[in-house]
Amino acid sequence: MDFLTLFAVYVVVILTCIALVCKYSGQQQTPFGVIFNCISRVTAPFVPVWLQRLSQRSLHGLFHQRNRTFIYLHLLLELLAYGEFSYEVFGFCRDMDTTLTSLSVPYILLAVKTYLFYLCITTDPGTVTQEKMSGQLSIYPYDRRMFHPGVPCPTCQLVKPARSKHCRVCDRCVQRFDHHCIWVNNCLGARNTRYFILYLMSVCAMAGSMALLTGDMLLHAVLRSGLLRSSYMDGQGQRQQAGPLFVFQHLFLTFPRIVFMLGFLVFVCLLLAGYALFHCYLALVNQTSNEWYKSRGMVCQHCHPNNPATSADSHCGPAPDRSRRHFYSRGMWRNLGEIFFPLCPVHKKDN
Repeated sequence: MDFLTLFAVYVVVILTCIALVCKYSGQQQTPFGVIFNCISRVTAPFVPVWLQRLSQRSLHGLFHQRNRTFIYLHLLLELLAYGEFSYEVFGFCRDMDTTLTSLSVPYILLAVKTYLFYLCITTDPGTVTQEKMSGQLSIYPYDRRMFHPGVPCPTCQLVKPARSKHCRVCDRCVQRFDHHCIWVNNCLGARNTRYFILYLMSVCAMAGSMALLTGDMLLHAVLRSGLLRSSYMDGQGQRQQAGPLFVFQHLFLTFPRIVFMLGFLVFVCLLLAGYALFHCYLALVNQTSNEWYKSRGMVCQHCHPNNPATSADSHCGPAPDRSRRHFYSRGMWRNLGEIFFPLCPVHKKDN
């Protein structure tokens, strides 16, 4: 496989992953699930039963139970990216007279991101408890579309405050539930959504700064080597002027790890930038991911196998009513203030 084919496959895979994640995020039926089910049915007769059970338990524990696997994976990918950046790119940039101030930006952003990552993992998202329930019930009114008064959680046996939801992974009801994030091994709710949005922004800035410095280093390497003014002999023995494809191939063969790292950084930056913008939009209109999915009709097929428009006592809520999608919006600035300064429960004084 020549360079151009390999590079084209690499780009197509990255763009396809971005498109699929953006299109099918939050949906119950996705191409990944369909493909996995098809493969499982085809390979089931040839795979030992014990191995099937082991794989099912492993996948269930990985995606449906709290574990730190993705936290460690996150740290490993970060270590590899920063290791390559520090080992090769940093030295090349210093040789090209890049200022230490510019080179320190990714490390400053790493410290900020690490702190926000820690807060996302350790901060209680707003767990609904018997002691706090009376105050939590008074924070938000019930819209009587997705959230109805007096509906108990079938698992916790507590009355569900408006905008709350029971997380099956964490086994708790969460105030202003957004979603469960496997990368931070925690639910995102009223108390830690602000940290998650800032965390997404910091990762985007971190990947973007490293990508810019790496791209600048590769550009200077091309300009200093005089590749744009060089020529080469093609397969027919004809002299050809070096063009962009020749330069890309030269960079790939000369700096293979740096080029792949740059592609990974661009992928992470673009993917998380879109995800961060989505959450910023939700913050501006005072809506959670859970409410956004419901408003688009993305109800759980396990809870509503035959009729999505079931009663409000179901786990996932009633069928969406699009007449008032942004019921809890109070204006852009007040919505943002609610994210970064969460509303506190109202405690009634005993007479």
